[in-house]
Amino acid sequence: MYTLAEKLLKIGELASLFGVTARTIRYYEELGLIEASNRTEGLHRRYPADAIVRLKRIEELKSLDLTLGQIREFFILFSEDPSGEKCRLLLIQSYEDQKKEEETRIKEAQNRIAQIEANIITIKEKKSFFSCPGEECKVCNFNGFCVDSEHNSDQEMKG
Repeated sequence: MYTLAEKLLKIGELASLFGVTARTIRYYEELGLIEASNRTEGLHRRYPADAIVRLKRIEELKSLDLTLGQIREFFILFSEDPSGEKCRLLLIQSYEDQKKEEETRIKEAQNRIAQIEANIITIKEKKSFFSCPGEECKVCNFNGFCVDSEHNSDQEMKG
């Protein structure tokens, strides 16, 4: 009997271990995320046990909202630095960047909310939305003449 580390897995076996399709495994292979160690005479792919480890890492990195392109970068970095330190630092930087982007979005949303609240207050303070604001108007463009007949009547009585 042999151990899992010695066994070469068929594409279907590997796919079922992770609940993905054989097409997904082939796609990961096209991207260079995993590779088949050899093919049988019938040209069936066979994957070494380290493909299980790589698929587990792909799953973990996808759960961190990384794209397959970013995951590919991590695998390239890992081949350059098997300690994983470069990957760790890159991941931290990626999250720091995401955090800054989200903080910017939050500030922009807070500014929009403040403007909406100011609009609500302005509208609530108006006596009638479609009439001339008369006394409510801080700067009247009509130089003392108000288009609201009630306001004009009040002005004529004062005058």
